[in-house]
Amino acid sequence: MAYSKGDYKKYHKSKRMKEERAKRNKNRREAERKKKVKKGDGKEIDHKDGNPKNNKKSNLRIVSRRKNRKKQ
Repeated sequence: MAYSKGDYKKYHKSKRMKEERAKRNKNRREAERKKKVKKGDGKEIDHKDGNPKNNKKSNLRIVSRRKNRKKQ
């Protein structure tokens, strides 16, 4: 099933997607402030339990982009 460009924009403009993106960005900014990551370093915030909605500090860790993608 192919999606039109309009569908893509509508999906990413939805309130739910904006909230989820804001949470991801918040976690990344916090890691940058703590000097755990920096822009362009190839590191990502990983959710240990695989649940992207579980943003407890105990569930987050810094991993390489390759390791994070391999996990999926």
